[in-house]
Amino acid sequence: MGGEVIIGIDVGTTSVKAAAIGLDGRVHDEFSATYPTRRSGQNYVEQDPRDWTRLVEQALSQFAGHQALAIGLCSQVNTHVFVDERGEALLPAILWQDGRAGAVAAKLDMRVPERQKTEWWGAPTPVHASHAIARMEWVAQHRPEIWARTRYVLLPKDYCIWHLTGEVSSDPISNIGLVGADLDYIGGVLALVPGAAERVAPLVGLTEIAGRFREGPFAGCPLVTGTMDAWAGLIGAGAVGEGAAAYLSGTSENLGITSRRVAPVTGSIVFPEYRGLRVHAAPTQSGGDAKRWFAEMSGISMDEMSALVAASPRRSATPLFMPQLEGERAPVWDADLRAAFLGVSRQTALPDFARAVYEGVALSARHALGLLQASIGSPVAMMTCGGGGFRSASWTQIRADVLGIPLRTLTAKEPGVLGAAILAGIGAGLFAGFAEAHDAMTRTDRVYEPDASMRELYDDLFGIYTEAIVANALLGKRLSGLGQLPG
Repeated sequence: MGGEVIIGIDVGTTSVKAAAIGLDGRVHDEFSATYPTRRSGQNYVEQDPRDWTRLVEQALSQFAGHQALAIGLCSQVNTHVFVDERGEALLPAILWQDGRAGAVAAKLDMRVPERQKTEWWGAPTPVHASHAIARMEWVAQHRPEIWARTRYVLLPKDYCIWHLTGEVSSDPISNIGLVGADLDYIGGVLALVPGAAERVAPLVGLTEIAGRFREGPFAGCPLVTGTMDAWAGLIGAGAVGEGAAAYLSGTSENLGITSRRVAPVTGSIVFPEYRGLRVHAAPTQSGGDAKRWFAEMSGISMDEMSALVAASPRRSATPLFMPQLEGERAPVWDADLRAAFLGVSRQTALPDFARAVYEGVALSARHALGLLQASIGSPVAMMTCGGGGFRSASWTQIRADVLGIPLRTLTAKEPGVLGAAILAGIGAGLFAGFAEAHDAMTRTDRVYEPDASMRELYDDLFGIYTEAIVANALLGKRLSGLGQLPG
């Protein structure tokens, strides 16, 4: 039999990742398996929620030889499942990348004054296409028969918790835009859509026990509520003290800073304070997803792409890449924004395009970081980093050069999994709080210092990037209006 562990599980955008982690942070066992995402129609991005529970159960079966003291769960958010009274999905899960509710969201947004947004959310964050209230309105308008049968609108981890424990709950941090500073639902937001208030799950604290496993190798083991993957990942990456900054790279880029100081700016997400932590976050839409797209379109592997970039320095033929393949979240929140390569010439070769993709994602992160620094009213001196995008040394160095600050990488491969385990450890009484859990379980290895000789170049390139976003948004709207050309 294995030793005592905490199990952390992350139901991410492309896969379920899990680990059995000792109280000293040592990983005893790991699991990872992917599931498909279906893209159909304009801005439709969906998954089958049964894939999540199937792979979570596979992970737990693999860990059956360990003595689990507690299990924690985090997941992708702004992904919504409309379920009936038995917990069965009435529609495929609508992913956070899905932009079908963009027009509905824009109309809802116009109904909420800037002052009201700041009062509700701590910043004038817009109602966007992935906002839960916009998704509810879209289903109510376009699928009224589904809306009538909907008992709850759940996040992925909440769907899994119900099926694993039989208990229905959610947490206040994951419900972005629905919950206020008092860690309760905002009545005014729910009132925007008739029937929304009756379809949200009861709230349970992040470090509270949501239920116990009904069956399987860990029957009776406590399952701690957990929260969204980005928040958990930021905690796993060490954003547990005032001013601590973290940068997660997976399917998208997620940057966050812990600060009780709030200087409201449009576009930032300011989470409610929980156990002394107030996280400001700026999630982008594309990170590793842009890399995957380019590799698939080019017929090369992800590793081959990394090797190309490592061997190919920036040169005059390297284009500028705008990574908004399926819109953008922070800082512009535009579901209709689209990607582009700018400055392509006859001299531009495959390695130049590959490098441009890496740089474009880094530039989007710099754009988001500027928003965060404005949100807390002070600059960031260093960020702790984790996630799949930081396994490439060349890409990590490019990010450090583009951001102009040192980046310190985590030893743990999956910060979301680690964060879920930390929350579970606190919930089970194994740690007194975030600081103690972080000191026991979080490890870092290398620091990437920015190359001072690249500063002026990337400052200039970032200026062009921000101008190009405005122009690209206008051109994209004109293109989308053309429809299908004849012939």
